[in-house]
Amino acid sequence: MRAVRYFYDTEFIEDGRTIELVSIGIVAEDGREYYAVSTDFDSSKANAWVRDNVLNQLPNPGDRVWKSRDTIRREVLAFLTSHKYGDPELWAWVGAYDHVLLAQLWGDMTGLPRPIPRYTRELKQYWEFAGKPPLPKSPDDSHDALIDARHNLEKFRICAAVLPLGSGNRVLR
Repeated sequence: MRAVRYFYDTEFIEDGRTIELVSIGIVAEDGREYYAVSTDFDSSKANAWVRDNVLNQLPNPGDRVWKSRDTIRREVLAFLTSHKYGDPELWAWVGAYDHVLLAQLWGDMTGLPRPIPRYTRELKQYWEFAGKPPLPKSPDDSHDALIDARHNLEKFRICAAVLPLGSGNRVLR
């Protein structure tokens, strides 16, 4: 049984020592989507770039997507494991920080639930291996985690058309 692929992105505040989740967007290759904004980040720690490019795009604080880290943790686990396929396969574009943020929803790496992979597959590296095929322009509202997760799925499909991952790894459409 082949795992379902999940393309995700996070927005965050970091200071070189700590990293704090602002929002997370996840798009499953079967069409399901998840988006949440954390109620637990400290916006006063955001640098000018994050304020201008991330915080100003967030939905109104009264919107139902604003959730506690505890709620996000529960919902992300349910989203990544509530399918009829095998374990989830995670993909992100330059995803090192994204994976750290995902893992930190459960504390340190040892707290990460077993069904969640201990690594994220690197979409930018796949794109390079595929010969750097032309990608769609970044959306005007990039740095919105869900918009960027959708864009990651588009990039993956372009790469998979050029460099398929193998017969057992067909791309769901």
